[in-house]
Amino acid sequence: MNDIHKRPSRRQGKVSKTESGGGQRLPTDVRAAGILAAAREVIDEKGYESVLISDIAKRAGVVDGTIYRYFKNKRDLLEQVAQRWFGEQLAMDSQLNAVKGTRNKLRHLAWRTLAIIRREPVLARFMLMELRHDPRYRSTPFFEMNKRFTQDVIAVCTEAVVSGEFLSDVSPNMLRDMLHGCIEHRTWAFLQGEGDFDIEEVADGIATVIYRGMLAKRELAQGGLYEAVKRIESVAGKLEDLMVGKS
Repeated sequence: MNDIHKRPSRRQGKVSKTESGGGQRLPTDVRAAGILAAAREVIDEKGYESVLISDIAKRAGVVDGTIYRYFKNKRDLLEQVAQRWFGEQLAMDSQLNAVKGTRNKLRHLAWRTLAIIRREPVLARFMLMELRHDPRYRSTPFFEMNKRFTQDVIAVCTEAVVSGEFLSDVSPNMLRDMLHGCIEHRTWAFLQGEGDFDIEEVADGIATVIYRGMLAKRELAQGGLYEAVKRIESVAGKLEDLMVGKS
């Protein structure tokens, strides 16, 4: 794997052999949580393609068979790790209400997603390149979670349209797709371990393109300029008529 897909270990999530072995038996939810935490560590270090159930079992301090008591297979375990992680991202960001101005809000939402990709490239790659292409995607929890995650963009753009700040001829859903589609395009090479991106620059660029492109005042200003030119031409014509009449 590329170095970009190797992350520092989260040792605090490890379940010790004493906890998971022959000592006092742990409740099912506690043991499953320990396995998920161990899996998260190993996935960060090795990448989801290379991780083995035996690697996760060793990190969790359990035998391989114990993992299959809680998870159907490696794919099921990976999906539950990703689902837990995505839930953390949904619960983490509460700053949008404190951001003032439509452009700043769009920038914040773009920056938030870019920062997640930068911070957790392995799980972001699993989400974008594996889960999103799964034929079952629309029936999985990830589809609804992703709708919740991207709903903020729709809400910000809808508010701007209703207030008259944005033009109304492009749907907020399309603007959401533009924002997140641009993010995916700009981070694709990074997620493949073949390039990099500047969070601030990309967030600024996306917010500027959407905001300036949708700003209703721009069209009003152009219309006002046109009307002003017509009035000047009209006055000039009248002056010319007067001058002709005097001559």
